[in-house]
Amino acid sequence: MKKIIPRLLVFFIGLPLIFGMVFLLPQYHHLAFNLLVVIFSALGAVEFSALLAQKKLTISRIEAAILGTLPPLTMILIANLNLSDMLLSAVIAAVVSWLLVSRIFYRGDMPDNFLNRLAAGFAVLLYPGMLIAWLVRISHWEKNASIIILIFLVVVFFTDGVAWVTGMLFGKGNQGIIPISPHKSIAGFIGGAIASIVIGAGAALFYPEVFVPRFHSIVGIPSVAGALLGLLTGIAAVFGDLGESAIKRSSGLKDSGSIIPGRGGVLDSIDSIVLAAPVYYFIFSLLFVQP
Repeated sequence: MKKIIPRLLVFFIGLPLIFGMVFLLPQYHHLAFNLLVVIFSALGAVEFSALLAQKKLTISRIEAAILGTLPPLTMILIANLNLSDMLLSAVIAAVVSWLLVSRIFYRGDMPDNFLNRLAAGFAVLLYPGMLIAWLVRISHWEKNASIIILIFLVVVFFTDGVAWVTGMLFGKGNQGIIPISPHKSIAGFIGGAIASIVIGAGAALFYPEVFVPRFHSIVGIPSVAGALLGLLTGIAAVFGDLGESAIKRSSGLKDSGSIIPGRGGVLDSIDSIVLAAPVYYFIFSLLFVQP
């Protein structure tokens, strides 16, 4: 019951608020939604830094928040100020340079901890910030960005939800296939995969003006291309969840944080989104005409 109630609250309150933000506030390339992404990325980076600290890979929370903020925030600036995509590469280069030289003249325990801090800085820059920045990148498309973002969120959240329900109902006796997350079941994976395929195919059929296939082969059939987009995005979401589970297991902590009652931390809630965002962006770009 402790896990069911938070999931229901997210489903009936959290998701409608996010979906409403995407549809009702599309101004400035979905600035409101993207700022929410930035906030979650910063909080997730702080939580990730706490997990890294369990292995003596230490960086301050303020630095972690800044590093987690920079990639998605840079994407927002690129879209709204019509700047070159090279800005992101320049920001990454500047951050890496700063991490390399910022402690050169530090007289504390620098020789012992320099490499640990450097590794922690690289880690929180990439995860979740650099990966989730691709969700912001979708809003750069001039047309139908709201629909494309919505379908991504529906695939990720409903795949997770259906996998959880089918795992609860039919998962007894087929659990333990993934050592890092022994409660995951074959039934849950199958249920989630079916949900992602149905959502992807349905989206392509329901929004033919948005999901226009690039090819004339079998993947040029809208429902097939949509099903493939949904399936690959759903698989990435599952691996995102498993990857974060591996991080927590390695750190020795059960949850990434406690900011969300009953669910753990922010990173526990966005782990699927983080890995699925770049997959969704690139598969959509490959299979469909960019808006």
